Amino acid sequence: MRKEKTIENIKSLDASLAAKLVEETSKYDADVKLYYKDKVANLKSILGLMSLAIPKGESVKVASEGKDATLALKEIESLLK
Repeated sequence: MRKEKTIENIKSLDASLAAKLVEETSKYDADVKLYYKDKVANLKSILGLMSLAIPKGESVKVASEGKDATLALKEIESLLK
Protein backbone atom coordinates (compact mmCIF):
# COMPACT_ATOMS: atom_id res chain seq x y z
CA MET A 1 0.00 0.00 0.00
CA ARG A 2 1.36 3.45 -0.93
CA LYS A 3 0.41 6.58 0.98
CA GLU A 4 1.46 10.20 0.39
CA LYS A 5 1.02 13.35 2.40
CA THR A 6 2.16 16.96 2.07
CA ILE A 7 3.24 18.47 5.36
CA GLU A 8 3.38 22.27 5.50
CA ASN A 9 5.22 24.66 7.79
CA ILE A 10 7.59 22.05 9.19
CA LYS A 11 10.20 22.42 11.92
CA SER A 12 13.78 23.07 10.84
CA LEU A 13 15.41 19.75 9.94
CA ASP A 14 18.47 19.83 12.21
CA ALA A 15 20.64 16.88 13.25
CA SER A 16 18.54 16.15 16.33
CA LEU A 17 15.26 15.98 14.42
CA ALA A 18 16.88 13.97 11.61
CA ALA A 19 18.14 11.41 14.14
CA LYS A 20 14.69 11.15 15.73
CA LEU A 21 13.03 10.71 12.32
CA VAL A 22 15.44 7.89 11.41
CA GLU A 23 14.97 6.22 14.79
CA GLU A 24 11.17 6.30 14.62
CA THR A 25 10.85 5.48 10.91
CA SER A 26 13.11 2.45 11.31
CA LYS A 27 10.51 0.86 13.59
CA TYR A 28 8.06 0.45 10.70
CA ASP A 29 7.88 -2.10 7.89
CA ALA A 30 7.69 0.59 5.23
CA ASP A 31 9.86 2.28 2.62
CA VAL A 32 9.56 5.98 3.43
CA LYS A 33 10.84 8.88 1.32
CA LEU A 34 10.88 12.60 2.01
CA TYR A 35 10.67 14.98 -0.98
CA TYR A 36 11.81 18.61 -0.79
CA LYS A 37 11.93 20.72 -3.94
CA ASP A 38 13.83 18.59 -6.47
CA LYS A 39 15.53 16.37 -3.85
CA VAL A 40 14.52 13.09 -2.24
CA ALA A 41 15.85 11.22 0.79
CA ASN A 42 15.17 7.91 2.46
CA LEU A 43 13.77 8.61 5.94
CA LYS A 44 15.87 5.76 7.32
CA SER A 45 19.11 7.55 6.31
CA ILE A 46 20.36 10.36 8.53
CA LEU A 47 22.90 11.47 5.90
CA GLY A 48 20.20 11.60 3.25
CA LEU A 49 17.96 13.71 5.47
CA MET A 50 20.72 16.10 6.47
CA SER A 51 21.66 16.59 2.81
CA LEU A 52 18.24 18.15 2.18
CA ALA A 53 19.00 21.12 4.50
CA ILE A 54 15.32 21.98 4.97
CA PRO A 55 14.73 25.30 6.76
CA LYS A 56 11.84 25.96 9.14
CA GLY A 57 8.51 26.80 7.55
CA GLU A 58 8.95 24.82 4.33
CA SER A 59 6.59 22.22 2.88
CA VAL A 60 7.63 18.64 2.15
CA LYS A 61 5.97 15.58 0.70
CA VAL A 62 6.30 12.22 2.41
CA ALA A 63 5.60 8.95 0.58
CA SER A 64 5.38 5.66 2.39
CA GLU A 65 4.95 2.20 0.93
CA GLY A 66 4.60 -1.08 2.76
CA LYS A 67 2.67 -2.87 5.48
CA ASP A 68 3.03 -0.01 7.99
CA ALA A 69 2.73 2.87 5.50
CA THR A 70 -0.13 4.63 7.28
CA LEU A 71 1.42 4.31 10.74
CA ALA A 72 4.77 5.59 9.50
CA LEU A 73 3.17 8.66 7.90
CA LYS A 74 1.32 9.55 11.09
CA GLU A 75 4.52 9.29 13.14
CA ILE A 76 6.52 11.40 10.69
CA GLU A 77 3.86 14.10 10.56
CA SER A 78 3.78 14.33 14.35
CA LEU A 79 7.57 14.77 14.47
CA LEU A 80 7.72 17.41 11.72
CA LYS A 81 4.89 19.65 12.99
